Amino acid sequence: MKQDRREFIKNSAAGSAALLLSSMESFANQPLPIPETNKNYALKILATSWGFQGTMDEFCAKVKKEGYDGIELWWPTNNKKAQDDIFAALKKYDLEIGFLCGGSQSNPQEHLAFFKNMIDAAAKQNIQRPLYINNHSGRDHFSFDDNKKFIEHTQALAKETGILICHETHRGRMLFAAHITRKFIESFPELRLTLDISHWCNVHESLLADQQETVEMALSRTDHIHARIGHPEGPQVNDPRAPEWEPVVKQHFEWWDKIVERKKKNGELVTILTEFGPPDYMPTLPYTKQPLGNQWEINVHMMQVLRKRYS
Repeated sequence: MKQDRREFIKNSAAGSAALLLSSMESFANQPLPIPETNKNYALKILATSWGFQGTMDEFCAKVKKEGYDGIELWWPTNNKKAQDDIFAALKKYDLEIGFLCGGSQSNPQEHLAFFKNMIDAAAKQNIQRPLYINNHSGRDHFSFDDNKKFIEHTQALAKETGILICHETHRGRMLFAAHITRKFIESFPELRLTLDISHWCNVHESLLADQQETVEMALSRTDHIHARIGHPEGPQVNDPRAPEWEPVVKQHFEWWDKIVERKKKNGELVTILTEFGPPDYMPTLPYTKQPLGNQWEINVHMMQVLRKRYS
């Protein structure tokens, strides 16, 4: 009985997806109408290791096969073997890398010390230069003065190394909400962002129509995009190809379009991570925790849509 129910759900979901892929495909087939694209413009789309079960070599082999340009993953602090495995796989499969740095300590001083050690090591290793370093910076409950120390350190490090260093708009971190981020932007004009606006949709329980000026400020300072579709009640829709999510899909693409349009005009690199996550980010059925979507397939589909639209 339980097996029959699972098969019914699986087959129904597959059939619905086959019939209802309209909105995502329509975006893919509508390239941005930029009259003049600077020849130096470049697009790099990366895969997340989040939720992948397997070795680093297996992950990179699969990423390369799908057509990604590289990967984003956490810098493995004080783990020489993990570092060696990463760089060996990157070289073997000719992939780019973006590192992620952060910490979980609840004490601001301990958190900052851990963070500095982590990001300094990622930035100053001389094996493969990262496209960028993305940061889960600070904590939402730290004071402004405690959180700003993370920005001060990374701005000095970026000038020293020449590496692009961005801070992510992520729940639980210092840039967890639009209005809070605005204060940091106004205080640090050189602040560069990783935009994961799905978090703000969730935090503010809206598509941010009442904070458009602040959103525009964030878009103008974004260099790296985490391409996950959020909605007012959660940071991740179950499947962005489903027609019921068309309004939120359209809104996210409108935000991303503005970033890519600026990059194209200025002849700059734009990096995008496809970051639909596994359970519990991926909604699941009760009791069995069976995912309502296939994380890997959704991310690959997002990569293909983004490449068609932004190449």
